[in-house]
Amino acid sequence: MNRSRLVAASPIYYGWVILIVGTLGSVMTSPGQTYAVSVFIDYFIEDLGLSRSLVSTLYSVATLTASFALPFVGRQFDKRGARLMVPLCSLLLGLACIYMSFVLNAVMLGLGFFALRLLGQGSLSLVSKNAINQWWVRRRGMAMGISGVAGSLLGLGGFPLLVTWLIAYSGWRDAYIGLGLLLVLGMFPLGWFFIRNQPEQYGLVPDGKAGAAGGAEGAGFVEEHWTLSEAVHTKAFWVFAAGLASASMLNTGLTFHLFSVFKDNGLSAAVTASVFVPIAVTGALAQLGSGVLVDRIPVRYMLTLGLLLMAAVLVAVPQLASVEMALALGVVIGLQGGIEMIVSSVVWPQYFGRRHMGSITGLASTIMVGASAFGPMPFGLARDLMGSYTAVLTWFALLPLVLAVAAFLFGQRPHKAEKG
Repeated sequence: MNRSRLVAASPIYYGWVILIVGTLGSVMTSPGQTYAVSVFIDYFIEDLGLSRSLVSTLYSVATLTASFALPFVGRQFDKRGARLMVPLCSLLLGLACIYMSFVLNAVMLGLGFFALRLLGQGSLSLVSKNAINQWWVRRRGMAMGISGVAGSLLGLGGFPLLVTWLIAYSGWRDAYIGLGLLLVLGMFPLGWFFIRNQPEQYGLVPDGKAGAAGGAEGAGFVEEHWTLSEAVHTKAFWVFAAGLASASMLNTGLTFHLFSVFKDNGLSAAVTASVFVPIAVTGALAQLGSGVLVDRIPVRYMLTLGLLLMAAVLVAVPQLASVEMALALGVVIGLQGGIEMIVSSVVWPQYFGRRHMGSITGLASTIMVGASAFGPMPFGLARDLMGSYTAVLTWFALLPLVLAVAAFLFGQRPHKAEKG
């Protein structure tokens, strides 16, 4: 058993401290998330003299390439723990942001995209969520719901506005330097001083309840620990991986081109930026509500609903004709995103346990991040070749519809006695 004066001196269950710092880690993935990168896209196109198709392709290739490293990141989490991985990923993402301020051409931009996607959307997101999941089992949904509220309001709701302000105040290059310093001087020391590995190492149990380690049995939940090789032989793993991957791909494609999509519909950049506010507020409420529900109802129902909402969003986007419609769409996008975030955060440890969580979430993240790589490219090509996003949005709406049916029928939690 390890000793930590910080953990021992905490007047509250230390999992709450992990929840706060892990949530901040999730917020600070924003520079590598599409909702923040999208604010910079038109500046890359103008200042670097690149086409929208090329920037989209660079982003897609970088995202796909970065995804292949996530199983390694997951294994390192299992081996070295959150104590090292959270501050390390924070530091590296900060340095990647500073690098972005120096890009001069397509090659440098592609390398920057690779670093942002690997370290932001991929690594820091993975290790921050897993740090929280290690300390919560029976109330995992509640914990991730609380984390999601803060993450949505500060990340999705705050970062696009922060980036827009930074660019207006000092230019896009200095904006990236500011984001880098925020990570290096803020998140890195917070992770280093406060993050700790799983509670059993400090004589505690998940959820802060007295009793045997893994005491979820008291709530009628028996935690089963699956290896990666066992998990990938279940239908549930692939149903959830496919469903979450499709949502990731479509959300990334839409968000990446959101300013262009809204512009085509006669809406200004200011209106587009303001839509992130209802997305964030609704997403926060949806994550809080979904976090409570996912502890009480089968998680496959949550995935089914999220996929149906994704299809509805894609069908509705070409119909936008006013600011009010755009804001209403933001509410639906937020609801869908909030549900998706809770499902992706909770399902892997809930279905397959914490012991090999890094390896399992690493592979799942590779699939989801890899899928997101294919989102921007077809949207960009459709716009360049056909002059409109309508066809690609309509056809892509069929994918989440099919996967919603699969999730409902085949997404039950597996048990070791009934693999397959």
